[in-house]
Amino acid sequence: MSSNDKTGTFQLGDRHVSRLGYGAMQLAGPGVFGPPKDPEAALAVLREAVASGVNHIDTADFYGPHVTNQIIRQALHPYPKGLVIVTKVGARRGADASWIPAFSREELTQAVHDNLRNLGVDALDVVNLRAMFDVHHPAEGSLEAPLTVLADLQRQGLVRHIGLSNVTPKQIADGRRICEIVCVQNYYNLAHRTDGALIETLAAQRIAYVPFFPLGGFTPLQSSTLSKVAERLDATPMQVALAWLLQRSQNILLIPGTSSVAHLRENLAAPHLTLTRQTLDELNGIAA
Repeated sequence: MSSNDKTGTFQLGDRHVSRLGYGAMQLAGPGVFGPPKDPEAALAVLREAVASGVNHIDTADFYGPHVTNQIIRQALHPYPKGLVIVTKVGARRGADASWIPAFSREELTQAVHDNLRNLGVDALDVVNLRAMFDVHHPAEGSLEAPLTVLADLQRQGLVRHIGLSNVTPKQIADGRRICEIVCVQNYYNLAHRTDGALIETLAAQRIAYVPFFPLGGFTPLQSSTLSKVAERLDATPMQVALAWLLQRSQNILLIPGTSSVAHLRENLAAPHLTLTRQTLDELNGIAA
């Protein structure tokens, strides 16, 4: 039985995917810009992930830019049946590696076509619109115009399903009046839990919640409580953090990223951890 058999599945668009997936952000160079230091290692991580049962890969053509999608295509194309590749639009990269909003009709249409070309597909499984009113946090602002563009591209058959990233509850509710929203991708982990109530709301609506930076992102999670629990369970702190998320809610889909096969295997072992009520109570105290 693979690690992903233990996680169960949840619906993402018209597919059911294993709840432990893979995020491709770290396959690009430092700062998610430029090529990786070790291209062969990047290819190996992707192939190992899919061979281990991962069928949900998260990416964006502005990673690199273009780098991660081209690596995904090189590693996995023609794609195995059942693999769901989720990408993002709404941003572009400056020459200085900055993150720049890209919300115009022309920019969004170009981004969809860039993803199609670099991934080597005729239609994108899921496209998340990344809100950029604040680069780092959800901030209010209308998504009507860019979502209308994506809905038009969906009607053209270029996009199968639409999701949202870095968004507020109001933006999700407003967005659902424009098109079906199949997933929400926001910052959430053991230490950062702003979206606790939102996760419950989305679960009731059968919408997937995909926490980015589930292990803390560029600043890895650090907690003496987490370390003590991990030691007691003969696991790594990151495995415990992933197991906590998997037990948090059935609509949570995880996309931890890594450029290391060894680290990937550690992540994929997280579903084998069972956290007792007492252990969960300990971990829940970290955010407090």
